Amino acid sequence: MKVQKITDTPLNFVEEIINDIKSSKEDGVLKCVQCGMCTSTCPSAKHSDYNPRDIIERVLQGDETLIEDENIWNCFYCYTCHSTCPVGNSVCEVNQILKQFAISKDLAYDKLYEYLGFADSYYSAAIGAIPENFYPDIREDVEGWWEFRQHLGEIRNELNLDPVTPPQEVIDEVSLILTNCGFKERIEKVRKSNEL
Repeated sequence: MKVQKITDTPLNFVEEIINDIKSSKEDGVLKCVQCGMCTSTCPSAKHSDYNPRDIIERVLQGDETLIEDENIWNCFYCYTCHSTCPVGNSVCEVNQILKQFAISKDLAYDKLYEYLGFADSYYSAAIGAIPENFYPDIREDVEGWWEFRQHLGEIRNELNLDPVTPPQEVIDEVSLILTNCGFKERIEKVRKSNEL
């Protein structure tokens, strides 16, 4: 495997990760002793080629090709690695940062495209809702889900619960915030990249 350095020294790459806003700043990456506890307990490692120990080893080597590695997308942030690491490292945090690096370099829009429904829901309804493109799979996998989904409003009403969707003024305010911070522009960029 060819190792390509992102910076002059591997430590610069590690420092970029440690200094990222998503990092818990405990320098666990630098304390990694490659014991493999993260990998031995990782659900994703059991079912894919994803290897948390390898991720950190490559980070410590300054291997920029890591942000192009398909395996970083197999981490789903269960934080099992974090809870078992004897030195307080969090490979899932590192993966979040690596994914952001990939997104910033326009390397991952295809990974994001199927999740645009979540983004659209935040923007248009101010809530996180399951995108409709996931409905067929859920309907097949979860018995009774579709019927429940069809009658959710009635069920909430019977339980004297407010509607799931917030008032329109809240939706408008959240949409304005998401527009002003560049969220809307970014999701449109992801959408357009998949249409090319």
